Amino acid sequence: MLLYVTLGSNDLERAGAFYDAALAPLGLKRRKQEEAEIGYGAESDVRCRLWVVRPFDRRAATIGNGSMVALEAESRAAVDAFYRAALAGGGTDEGAPGLRPFHANFYAAYIRDPDGNKISAVCERPE
Repeated sequence: MLLYVTLGSNDLERAGAFYDAALAPLGLKRRKQEEAEIGYGAESDVRCRLWVVRPFDRRAATIGNGSMVALEAESRAAVDAFYRAALAGGGTDEGAPGLRPFHANFYAAYIRDPDGNKISAVCERPE
């Protein structure tokens, strides 16, 4: 359904270091970099699905109230590793790893990146 998602950043170097570490446990890696954007994707995908960008209008990047990107994790251990890496890389806690009430196997962690964007990793497997 989604082709790709963009998240704004005011410091691409800092954001790149953060996302390189935080997304690795989810099987996502930096696949492309230009002056104003960094693209992340899975090895098996032909395109980058998550982009961290300087806003096109050259204004400061801001966060969306109520906006969040949820990324699929293959295991609960990957959710835990995402959370630890995100915090170690300068992210802030928005909800530690654990089961959520959405259904019996909804295991998620929530963080904010250094620019304030909210992202989460979710495993829906019974592990």
